[in-house]
Amino acid sequence: MEPIQRFQNAVKENNLWIYILSLGKEREVQDKEVSKLIFEKFGFLPNNILVNRVLFRLKNDGYLNREKLKGEKAYKTTEKGLRQLEQMKNICQDLLQKI
Repeated sequence: MEPIQRFQNAVKENNLWIYILSLGKEREVQDKEVSKLIFEKFGFLPNNILVNRVLFRLKNDGYLNREKLKGEKAYKTTEKGLRQLEQMKNICQDLLQKI
């Protein structure tokens, strides 16, 4: 596997939490539309089983709030989740400056 492929895997599939939390920053997102929205916004289609596992963990750890949207399960990113996203941005900016 080429180094760039390893990097892409590391920042995409292996870090779904970043994409999921960012989707829920500004509005409620239905569970069933997460994969589709990740594809539309970020350009890759994640594994649905992995998406469900990450959603479950984020909800249980308090990074997402459970909501209802049109009678369906949905979520919105909490303040705790927003702080994690901000820390991730700072780490990425620092890394980019060093590279």
